[in-house]
Amino acid sequence: MSDPRIFFAAERTLLAWIRSGLTIMGFGFVVARFGLFLRLVAAEHTGAGAPSSSTHFSNYVGIALVLLGVSSMLIAAFQHRSFVSSLPSTDIPPSHGRYFPVFVAAGLGVLGLVLAAYLAL
Repeated sequence: MSDPRIFFAAERTLLAWIRSGLTIMGFGFVVARFGLFLRLVAAEHTGAGAPSSSTHFSNYVGIALVLLGVSSMLIAAFQHRSFVSSLPSTDIPPSHGRYFPVFVAAGLGVLGLVLAAYLAL
């Protein structure tokens, strides 16, 4: 007897990790851009071109959060692939691809790395 609920539970878990990784990446982008906002506000108040206090710390924290989101998605995709490969073929519905969610996670991971590179520049 096949039980596709196991496969679908694994897919839901992967999608939850992807959603969490995207949330962490978005929060990292906001943290990094908040440092830029603080620099602009400080420059406006002082009238100088560059503020005296450095706010690069928020940029580093934002990049770290983006990389944390990327790594959580990629690790979850690897674990999902390992788990699905251990399932018997009768538990996987024939209309569903085994690796499509893994490709989605990998693509989002690549986009996250591009975002981290953009924030680093």
